[in-house]
Amino acid sequence: MLKITATFLDEISWDIPHQNWTPAKWDQDFAAMKKAGINTVVMIRSGLARWTAWPCEYLHKNAATAMPETDLLDLFLTLAEKYEMRFFLGLYHSRYYTLHGRWDKEIDLNKGTALEAWQKYGSRKAFAGWYLCQEISVNSGNIIELYAGLGKYCKEISGGLPVMISPFIKGIKEGNEWNPELATGLASISPEDHEKEWRNILSQLKGAVDIVAFQDGHVDIFELQSYLEINRRIIEEYGMECWTNCESFDRDMPIRFLPIKWEKMLYKLKAAEAAGIKNAMTFEFSHFMSPNSIYAGAHGLYECYLDYINK
Repeated sequence: MLKITATFLDEISWDIPHQNWTPAKWDQDFAAMKKAGINTVVMIRSGLARWTAWPCEYLHKNAATAMPETDLLDLFLTLAEKYEMRFFLGLYHSRYYTLHGRWDKEIDLNKGTALEAWQKYGSRKAFAGWYLCQEISVNSGNIIELYAGLGKYCKEISGGLPVMISPFIKGIKEGNEWNPELATGLASISPEDHEKEWRNILSQLKGAVDIVAFQDGHVDIFELQSYLEINRRIIEEYGMECWTNCESFDRDMPIRFLPIKWEKMLYKLKAAEAAGIKNAMTFEFSHFMSPNSIYAGAHGLYECYLDYINK
């Protein structure tokens, strides 16, 4: 039975609401994660555009970011240590330079962020790895250069700590999945082309990336297993760990985004297990499957999941 043992921590958030939790509320949520069997947390990004999750002087100086009142990186490390979890640090996404072809600037900002984070927090017991937060479905721009360069740099400064990425599959639900006129599936990648695309990408990331956790929500749920089988096979061929990122929000609803129906989540976990995948994480516990979430449906999803793992 495949269980979820890792979750993203979505601060700073891109497209879901902030819950505005105090440190005490975050403590309650880490306790709920622990009860659900989670042993690894991944802060999805240190910063997004002008907002940051921790007071990074480099980003403040070089990207004109605001300085936060609360140091979430320190808080999350403290809670990860309290609840005996591993912590992976996500880096920075400008939402500007990659769109304007300035990949060199995006890489520089991420290297500066990584170095400052390691100098300030690298001695913390829970600090266990890195997450590269630029998400892709196919090779575009200079993404391979970014992944390879940043991954090797992070490993170099941290003595080889593992690096994770979480790409997605170019499926029918990519982008405007809630609009039937746009979600025609005409742009969906075939399993054969998906394998070809990612063989090319992964062949250039060996030694830079250790964990690849494909998001599972962009393809038709009844076609998911075939893509997951490809993911596991080619990722393992290149000496990396294959995880599944079992999304706990629903891409099929007209509202963006709500907690997923439990039966759909269970179906996806079973598809990953059938594909031979051994590790599952989720995006993301605190909003979509926590008893503390602003969404009441997440409380029910938590109870359903606890029933599942306690059987």
